[in-house]
Amino acid sequence: MTDAEWAAVRPLLPAPAWMEGKGGQPEGYCHRWMIDAIRYLVAGGISWRAMPTDFPAWGRVYAFFRRWREHGLVAEFHDRLRGRVREREGREAEPSAGIIDAQSVRASALVPVSSSGYDGGKKVPGRKRHIVTDTLGLLLVVAVTAANMGDRDAAVPLLERLRSLHREITLVWADGGYTGGLVSWCRQELALTLEVVKRTDAMEGFVVLPRRWVVERTFAWLMHSRRLARDYETLTATSEAMIQWSMITRMSRRLARPRARGRR
Repeated sequence: MTDAEWAAVRPLLPAPAWMEGKGGQPEGYCHRWMIDAIRYLVAGGISWRAMPTDFPAWGRVYAFFRRWREHGLVAEFHDRLRGRVREREGREAEPSAGIIDAQSVRASALVPVSSSGYDGGKKVPGRKRHIVTDTLGLLLVVAVTAANMGDRDAAVPLLERLRSLHREITLVWADGGYTGGLVSWCRQELALTLEVVKRTDAMEGFVVLPRRWVVERTFAWLMHSRRLARDYETLTATSEAMIQWSMITRMSRRLARPRARGRR
């Protein structure tokens, strides 16, 4: 992490809620060291035990990672960064529209059978990542399931969580895999418009579809992190945290870049 990135993200770091009012000995490691170590692991795709000696001991880094994940601080840090990026781009901190999609990825041999499956449509054994992004491609909610779970089945709890976390959203774009009763269910139960963007018969070859390309680009961003090229995590919650850390890296770099002259 560069000094410019650290200056951008340091004010957004969440306070450790488990330490409030307890006093005691201060933490022995700088948060910047820990964040740098986790970002290195996600970007390089290394194992925890392969952490270079330039960083703190791998056990301490993993304990920091797990503690932040279990207390919801990774999601809080990620959401604060997203709001800052949106404001820098001249948008409101809270989005009013999103795009939903899913991606199947192969899982390592260490992933439990109970949380992995086979996606018959894409012929991929492993897990499936279900995400909703805003119109900038920034992550709003994520859920990791077995690959054999259908997109519509996973979309129900995902959209419920989206509605509870982002009350301003009224429109979500989706592909043809989300047709059927899900459209009417969203309208009746969530007061949410689910608009399906389909290919037409007149389209030949590769065509960039409106709105859908945004979430596809987000999946491409995630695949730049070698830790996310496959699913190596035992817990699906850890897989979701790794996705959030990948987006944290991308957003912190975006905030650290100087703004173009004349840009609002």
